[in-house]
Amino acid sequence: MGDPRDEEFQHKDGVVPPSIYQIPYDSEEFDDDGKPRRTGTVWTASAHIITAIIGSGVLSLAWATAQLGWLGGIATLLIFSGIMLYTSNLLADSYRTPDPITGKRNYSYMDEVQANLGRFSCIACGILQYANLTGFVVGYTITAPKSMVAVQKSNCFHKKGHAASCRFSNNPYMIGFGICEIFLSQIPNFHELTWLSTIAAIMSFAYSSIGVGLALERLISGKGGKTSLTGVEIGVGISAAEKTWRMLRAIGDIAFAYGFSQILVDIQDTLKSRPAENKVMKKANAISMLTTTVFYMMCGCLGYAAFGNDAPGNMLTGFGFYEPFWLIDLANIFIVIHIVGAYQVLAQPVYKMIESFAIKKWPNSFFVKAEYPIKIGSKTVLSLNSLRLVGRSIFVIFVTIVSMAMPFFNDVIAFLGALGFWPLAVYFPIQMHIAQHKIKRWTFKWCMLQLLNFLCLVVSLAAAAASIQGISESLRTAKLFQFKE
Repeated sequence: MGDPRDEEFQHKDGVVPPSIYQIPYDSEEFDDDGKPRRTGTVWTASAHIITAIIGSGVLSLAWATAQLGWLGGIATLLIFSGIMLYTSNLLADSYRTPDPITGKRNYSYMDEVQANLGRFSCIACGILQYANLTGFVVGYTITAPKSMVAVQKSNCFHKKGHAASCRFSNNPYMIGFGICEIFLSQIPNFHELTWLSTIAAIMSFAYSSIGVGLALERLISGKGGKTSLTGVEIGVGISAAEKTWRMLRAIGDIAFAYGFSQILVDIQDTLKSRPAENKVMKKANAISMLTTTVFYMMCGCLGYAAFGNDAPGNMLTGFGFYEPFWLIDLANIFIVIHIVGAYQVLAQPVYKMIESFAIKKWPNSFFVKAEYPIKIGSKTVLSLNSLRLVGRSIFVIFVTIVSMAMPFFNDVIAFLGALGFWPLAVYFPIQMHIAQHKIKRWTFKWCMLQLLNFLCLVVSLAAAAASIQGISESLRTAKLFQFKE
């Protein structure tokens, strides 16, 4: 059956059936449901996804591979790549309901869950989704200043010598990062964010490539570390219990490194209505997942080969702050630029949720709806809105204060990620697919889907337990508002 949004599609009597597509399809300004016309393509969607997936966490994959060894590390990377591609495609099919091509649009992840699974599941999804997204932007606010401080330390060591005491506070950099994000937060939506996502995606490739290049140089020069099929060995300095905790955290790190389900629906909502959004989104998922997996394998495997079982949590720090100091500085600058863009990609669904609620609550409010265009000549370069200016600025300030107050928050993020991974990336997509396609209980496909559900739940619980152990260790030494590198 064809797509009723295509002009050549007609029923046998030559008439398009009554549906939500009664708005003229050739409208230059409006989409098939009366909303502003979308312009997104497979390439803009891929840029958004890659920006969201390939975070600075890619540099920790050498450490994760070291905990699991060659067998476990490579297998885990490939398995989770396949799982995330499959469940992301299921989520893409739920964008329109009840039919994935001719159904009514769902504008957010919560809308999808509401349409397929009901109100209770929708509320649970919303709590998990927005807690995760907020947690991740807090994590980015902590991570970006670390890279800024790394540049300052590198130059300090270069000027004063390797024995110099080069320790600096992260707080001034966090404040500067927050101010930058307040300005960028005024970008209205995903449609206007494509240029920033593209730059951020290029930056992620750039710093990953520097890490891979330095690892190759280390291997070629014969300085590679000791590796094994099973990873870090139990013995001096590591007990069986510590090995187990590290393995669980490594599996969790790899699983979460592939997660982008929280923003997938918002990205899909930017795509043109023709061809069908789910088909375009599946192509974007495949491009992004293939690209990501190649980079993850290169960083994880080459990093492990370069450092062996002593691989650091951040691959770049393993090369020291010394020489080639300019190249390490460049990589850290690329990380900061990438995080600046990734912050906005992950924050957009939060902004959208808050502003949609305000518009529904106060539809006639001048504060909520009035737009103030800023023009250069006759061209509008930006449109300011009082709600966006105030609401988004408050959100960024809140995130910055939390980041400064809790230097151990990255361990909390690991816990939030563990709690959110299974329901958002696996459970809801699978349950919506079952509901949408009316798959009967105890059929072969139903059993396989539930088996996948169960296995990913086990991974989430194990990673949550490991992250709690990490939080307990951090609480012993961390002090509020004292964050030095």
